[in-house]
Amino acid sequence: MADRTESSIVIDAPPGEVLDVIADFEAYPEWAGEVKDVSVLAEEGDGWPDQVQFTLDAGAIKDTYVLDYEWDVVEDGTGVISWSLVSAQVLKAMNGSYTLAGDGSGTKVTYRLAVDVKIPMIGLLKRKAEKVIVDTALKELKKRVEA
Repeated sequence: MADRTESSIVIDAPPGEVLDVIADFEAYPEWAGEVKDVSVLAEEGDGWPDQVQFTLDAGAIKDTYVLDYEWDVVEDGTGVISWSLVSAQVLKAMNGSYTLAGDGSGTKVTYRLAVDVKIPMIGLLKRKAEKVIVDTALKELKKRVEA
């Protein structure tokens, strides 16, 4: 699973505001079209969710899965939020990250994602599904933060 999809967008808001939207998992169904339900399962007391369960309906990929999060961010909100798959029915792997960097008065968000599924799927179709997920997520995040 060495292949991954990567894309970036600049959001007209400081990194801390972008980080707040990313960390507010329970609100994802309000703005992330493919996410139907979210539950925070574990938090280590640092204020950041560590394990989160998602129910996803992204057309070709429908699943309920749990992700484990790492929060390597500093006080102003810049840094990296990364995740890896803990469990799922359809997904075999889902590793990704958001990198938040200051960009003038805004924030450059880079989203990296690698997905693998248990059912046979041509690599080209997997990359296309990743691209749709990444591009949609970045556009929806930008729209939510700037609203």
